[in-house]
Amino acid sequence: QVQLVESGGGLVQAGGSLRLSCAASGSLFSINNMNWYRQAPGKQRELVAAVTNGGITNYADSVKGRFTISRDNAKKSVYLQMNNLKVEDTAVYYCNAKRPQTYGYIDYWGQGTQVTVSS
Repeated sequence: QVQLVESGGGLVQAGGSLRLSCAASGSLFSINNMNWYRQAPGKQRELVAAVTNGGITNYADSVKGRFTISRDNAKKSVYLQMNNLKVEDTAVYYCNAKRPQTYGYIDYWGQGTQVTVSS
């Protein structure tokens, strides 16, 4: 089992910044990709950013140039630095870890942290 705990959400004005943190614990063996997803009211959960064990990153087009994902393997943590926030970034943000299986993945999720961007 893997436990993920997010922190760092809050209310910020458009153009502001927030930094989300995700602390992982439990059996992290074979966990490679760590990801941030978000879900806005009435919308499907979407992948925001991903980082591999080797530090390779990938971003949704909507956040490229504004968000930065990073990880500290020694601290078993992953971070999401969010700059120049927009109203449309308002959502619950979830930390995610994927454990590869023979066919597919097992997904582990945190409880989520609310990010609200006001105009």
